[in-house]
Amino acid sequence: MRQLGSWGARVAVGFLRACAVAVVTLLIPAVWAAAVALGVLWGPANPWSWLLPVVLVGTGTLALARPVCRAVRFLVERWTGTVVPPGYREPGPVTRMSTGYWWNGHSYERSRRDAVLDQAWRTWWGDPATWRDLRFTGTAPFTAGLAAAVPPVALAAAVLGLTGPSPLSRPVGALFAALAVASAPYAWRLLEPVAVRSLGPSRAMLLAERVDELTAQRADVTVAQAAEIRRIERDLHDGAQAGLVALGLSLATAEKLMESDPARARALMRSARAGAAGSLAELRDLVRGINPPVLTERGLVDAVRALALNSPLDVTVTADRRFRLEPPIESAVYFGVAELLTNATKHAGASRVRITVGHSETGVVVEVEDDGRGGAVAGGVVAGGGVTGGVVAGGAGGLAGLRRRLAVFDGTLEISSPDGGPTRATMMVPCESL
Repeated sequence: MRQLGSWGARVAVGFLRACAVAVVTLLIPAVWAAAVALGVLWGPANPWSWLLPVVLVGTGTLALARPVCRAVRFLVERWTGTVVPPGYREPGPVTRMSTGYWWNGHSYERSRRDAVLDQAWRTWWGDPATWRDLRFTGTAPFTAGLAAAVPPVALAAAVLGLTGPSPLSRPVGALFAALAVASAPYAWRLLEPVAVRSLGPSRAMLLAERVDELTAQRADVTVAQAAEIRRIERDLHDGAQAGLVALGLSLATAEKLMESDPARARALMRSARAGAAGSLAELRDLVRGINPPVLTERGLVDAVRALALNSPLDVTVTADRRFRLEPPIESAVYFGVAELLTNATKHAGASRVRITVGHSETGVVVEVEDDGRGGAVAGGVVAGGGVTGGVVAGGAGGLAGLRRRLAVFDGTLEISSPDGGPTRATMMVPCESL
């Protein structure tokens, strides 16, 4: 009895899904049929009777192609869990020039609205995904649409046959009813392979998107490297260089006073020795900021533990095991943890931080959680605190800079920071060397 009920539920759900697929995929052919019917009703004597069907078919297809394809993607994802990426191009920003006109990357317009409309139209018309959608609307009715139409059409024929006056109509109606029941659980399933094959981005589109992504990442890395070089130059100029200049002046003065005032010369020598020690410490800190020795010698896990020991917060580090990664990946993850920990100290009002270093089947996963105020936002600016807070410095720091640093290695950063905390940041970087 339970199996019969389960089978009945499958038939009912399948029938409803088949009807939905038939309506969505046959919508545009229905518009075509309506346009032809209007042209016929207009009258063959009218020399312009052919124009109305052509206009309605063209405008209806162009207007409904993208909504129909979005509905198909939604149904496939909802019923099967298969995600068919849309791959549509996004319009770029529009800029107001000093002349008062608006530039959208293609033409100058008098108003922002005109610039946005012109750019949206050009983007839509030149998008390969638009033509892919149009091809799908032409092929889907004759594949998934026809298959999905079998159960409702068979049910309608069964009703007509069973209620018909002829004795032969009842057996025919029973056959159609059996066909409707038997095909209902399966008639809609052709939509998934058709959608994946026809609506998924082509290899050329994927390569173009990857090239654009790598170009943007290269530009971000160039900006970050330039900012890091400026930071190193500033630290050398304001710190170690100034100390070394003062050290040279002290030694020169001590050399002149060696015979006339030995006591003062010895005092200057002591001061110079202290200055040399301070300059050496500054240089060591600067080198440690570029590439910490513990990271090179001991690996990511021990480097994070050393970072936790130097933090004023109560930091707990948990790692499933020690492992070594490629040096660039270790450096990116280490400085990501350092930035999150620093922002937790400065902005979150946190007292405890928990750092978990682990690995999955595809890469390294690092989670940083604090008990601060929360409210961290994705823009890289603190809204009440959180480990991801901080102001973006020169466009290369904060959350945005951390995400760009991880994106170079196809890494991701996920943030959970409700108001009141806790704030949890999860970094994941694919790596095959684990």
